Amino acid sequence: MLNTDIEDEFSLPFGSGRGDDSLKYHVTGVAKVPSPVNEPECGYAEGTVERAALDGALAELTSADLEIPLIIGGEEVRTGQFLKSRIPHRHEHSLAEVHLAGPTEALQAVAAARAAWREWSRWSWQERAAVFLRAAELVTGPYRERLTAVTMLDQSKTVSEAEADAVCEFADFLRFNANNVEKLLAMQPGETAHAWNTLDYRPLEGFVYAVTPFNFTAIAGNLITVPALMGNVVVWKPSPNAMTSARIVMEVLEAAGMPPGVINLVYGDAIEITQTLVSHPDLAGVHFTGSTAAFREIWMAAANGLPNNHNFPRLVGETGGKGFLLVHPSANPDAVAAAILDGAYQYSGQKCSAVSRVYAPDNLWPAISEAVSQGVEQMQMGDIADPHNYLGAVISEDAFKRHALVLDAAVDDPNMSLVTGGEVDGAEGWFVPPTLLQTSDPDADLMNRELFGPIVTSYVYDESRWLETVDLVDRTSPFALTGSIFCEDRESLSRAVGGLQYAAGNLYVNTKPTGAMVGQQPFGGNRNSGTNDKTGTVFHLSRWVSPRTIKESLDAPV
Repeated sequence: MLNTDIEDEFSLPFGSGRGDDSLKYHVTGVAKVPSPVNEPECGYAEGTVERAALDGALAELTSADLEIPLIIGGEEVRTGQFLKSRIPHRHEHSLAEVHLAGPTEALQAVAAARAAWREWSRWSWQERAAVFLRAAELVTGPYRERLTAVTMLDQSKTVSEAEADAVCEFADFLRFNANNVEKLLAMQPGETAHAWNTLDYRPLEGFVYAVTPFNFTAIAGNLITVPALMGNVVVWKPSPNAMTSARIVMEVLEAAGMPPGVINLVYGDAIEITQTLVSHPDLAGVHFTGSTAAFREIWMAAANGLPNNHNFPRLVGETGGKGFLLVHPSANPDAVAAAILDGAYQYSGQKCSAVSRVYAPDNLWPAISEAVSQGVEQMQMGDIADPHNYLGAVISEDAFKRHALVLDAAVDDPNMSLVTGGEVDGAEGWFVPPTLLQTSDPDADLMNRELFGPIVTSYVYDESRWLETVDLVDRTSPFALTGSIFCEDRESLSRAVGGLQYAAGNLYVNTKPTGAMVGQQPFGGNRNSGTNDKTGTVFHLSRWVSPRTIKESLDAPV
């Protein structure tokens, strides 16, 4: 077992004890990180070598009945308190039994992070970047099928969705972030004739608490590796609905050469673990993706802990969304319908960027609703191992029950009508069908409340009221993450882009609001959708360093 004598570990400030000489040799020269490109997806066509490898990984993971420990300081820690990791589309099937941490293990993770920080924070940025560039090669190489398979099973993603997430986007984050470090560090102050000015990009003095969601393996990987890339140490609490995939991400990082204790993996009760860590005096930052309510609670807890904290913690979060799709009377109805089908129903709508509310003009609505209804009828739903299925299950029983209640209430609402879908089935898996509702009330609850499922609510407006509808979109929802405008009239489009200036951190024109690519559409929202730090950019990396200005006079008197 790890040392549990917590008091001795925290007798000095976090940065103390760094005066010892280091024998570490740093390679000289101005290093250039390989130029990143977006990783292409693997098709996994029937009969191919990669499909056989994927099927083998699916079979292995399905039959393994794993026991997953915590990883603290590079050691496996078993508590004997378990939570089962279940397959959403076969909810009686358990992938793994996972050991759960309590406050004692959470504090052990901080102690292990402290010990690792002393050396990791002194590694050159090139050495740290090399670890994560190596991880990208493992993700796209020997771990490719295993990461895809575990994401399919753990999170009920189809093979194309899992591959795009757990392999392509994860590798993109690792590669683009390493390249962005070089760009960030090159940002230096101006010089004078007799002085040398330098910005020293120091890691934060403390640990980063990373809280990651179920819906994207890549997001989980990014939330833990970005602070570590900048020299920080991390305590990681993944979602209880993505525990098995988290363990394989940790395997990849360990295989890439990440030292013990740099990232510490603790599963456990969100409230208990969060209360322990957010109130800790050495908390340097929180890296979060999840619900708006949860992030508010973390923010308030961090504020309450300020009197005892050595820092003002960095709080970086991406939270809720209520993605809109605004249609102008000039739009192409077929393009709009395709955007709803893909943007709302892929991965059962469990993307914070997903289309959730539609504003369509009355001249186009009959064609749009008919095309969407026909598309929904062709969508097969079931076990994601079957390549013919377009949709898997929603993530959990709680999510299933929440969506069922929404659909039951919609049937009884006189202002709501069902266009297509609507009948849930929880016998074998947590299946919620792609559903389109229409409301006559633009201020209806379902036009502003995040559902995080395959349920879209539409409002049909008078085609002559375009500008009023732009204002309606802007004021209806408290979220401002993603949105799409479909419009072929340039003047009307310009007015809408201006009127919706703060309605979305990622705005799309004549295309769906999902599928942001690392390095192409930096992602993040404002208002109640988060701190909008734009993942995959230098802006995001800069949140995880504490710059120091150094001025050296070159003409000092002798």
